[in-house]
Amino acid sequence: MLPLFYDPIYTEGIDPTARFPRDRYRLLVDRLIGRSDIEIRRPRLATRGELTLAHAPTYIDQFIEGRLPDEAIRRIGLRPWTPAIIERTLRLTGGSLQALEHLLQHGGIAGNMAGGTHHAHHDFGSGYCIVNDLAICALNALKDPEIKRVLILDLDVHQGDGTATICRDHPAIFTCSIHCQSNFPFRKQRSDLDVPLPDHVGDDDYLECLDQTLDALRPENYDLILFQAGVDALAEDALGRLSLTRDGLKRRNERVLDLHERYGIPIALFMGGGYANPITPTVDAFEDLFIAAAKSQQNRGGSPPTSR
Repeated sequence: MLPLFYDPIYTEGIDPTARFPRDRYRLLVDRLIGRSDIEIRRPRLATRGELTLAHAPTYIDQFIEGRLPDEAIRRIGLRPWTPAIIERTLRLTGGSLQALEHLLQHGGIAGNMAGGTHHAHHDFGSGYCIVNDLAICALNALKDPEIKRVLILDLDVHQGDGTATICRDHPAIFTCSIHCQSNFPFRKQRSDLDVPLPDHVGDDDYLECLDQTLDALRPENYDLILFQAGVDALAEDALGRLSLTRDGLKRRNERVLDLHERYGIPIALFMGGGYANPITPTVDAFEDLFIAAAKSQQNRGGSPPTSR
């Protein structure tokens, strides 16, 4: 059974008038709840100590205590800002950490029905991202003596700039971002491997690029994969600029999930971006992701990783 972490605050912690499509979380859980191959669990709150592994203590304290300057809030963009956004962020990050904890104990696949907040940097947030749960999870994973190398595979249409900067000096973490070159962030950072794509790339070219990238990465040499599985590469996405179909995204996900089936590598799933308007294609694609992950979990049997 695939464990997924979710709380209603994922939607309710964002003001209903904000531009961010907060209803995607509620709509998605309505589709997945009650499935026999998926278990929805409530996430805990992340702790200050977990957050400061990746972020400046001053920034985290300002956020938790409700003292972020207006300029910092504008840069994040989740406005109007509400007090509930503090608990939302801590619980959302806690969901990512609990998915990680499950993998460290049991192997297999686990996911958060939010997260993938890859635009948050060490001492500031950006692009709807307050803290970087990918970097936080990678750094926490390395506390486990069995985890020697972590791969952050970011397939969101936007470059994982915050992840790149936070993890740059950590040789045990490899960051890879396949993204649209012309899209946000307009000032790109340097990941360990960046694969920029031109506008309007479709299924075949994208999947060929992904295959070549996975071959170059040699993923079998990693002990853990953190998969930022944003679906904003969809042709219908309002912020995407790429032209993948729903089937193309399914095939993208299958290629990544196959790494678990072939090598037994634990994979943590982070939802990332998705901004279709209307939101239905986004929710469809995320539903496909988690159903495919549940199938991969069953195929492998959720067994611990093989020795590599």
